[in-house]
Amino acid sequence: MDSALYNEHMEPDRLLDPLIGAFDRALRALFAPAQAGRPVPGPAGTPELSEPERRHSAALMRINHAGEVAAQALYHGQAFVARAGATHDLLETAAREETDHLAWCETRLAELSSRPSLLNPLWYAGSFTIGVLAASLGDRASLGFVAETERQVEGHLGSHLSRLPASDTRSRAIIEAMRSDEVAHGARALAAGGAALPAPLCTLMRYASGVMTGTAYWI
Repeated sequence: MDSALYNEHMEPDRLLDPLIGAFDRALRALFAPAQAGRPVPGPAGTPELSEPERRHSAALMRINHAGEVAAQALYHGQAFVARAGATHDLLETAAREETDHLAWCETRLAELSSRPSLLNPLWYAGSFTIGVLAASLGDRASLGFVAETERQVEGHLGSHLSRLPASDTRSRAIIEAMRSDEVAHGARALAAGGAALPAPLCTLMRYASGVMTGTAYWI
């Protein structure tokens, strides 16, 4: 085959393959059961909870599950346009670790006889777009976005620990393990060269997160 003709046929494939991969990842994150590489933290089973406590714990875990769907989308979006191979690999590793969180939250929601947020496709689409936009500013800005996101998530998870029913040791153990991982992700992003974000952008991120968490508690 003529080389020019060969390149003409190969170029669309080179551009299309990443898009197909991104779409496949979105479907897996939203509709396929997450597969954890680590066991679910905490004692198995459901502790003795009153009905109001069960509903409250389930709502908090639904928020956390929605947050993990958004985290998957952010990392996938950032990795999609990452410029340096090292940055791409860091984002891919973090996304795989976040899959454990997704699976743990799914397990806990089932134990609490509850369900994920009905708006997860919206959270994924919005977060993927934000991830692409953040990464388009360059790897240092993208890594800084990771660090700031994880800092805010750490605080959010800490607030959930104080709001959980005292007897819900299973949910507490899951959230504590998740928080430990998020701290590590943020530290790795800073060590890899992440730049501090402007204060107004950090504030905007907090407001956007508040909309998602407030909605996912109920829907």
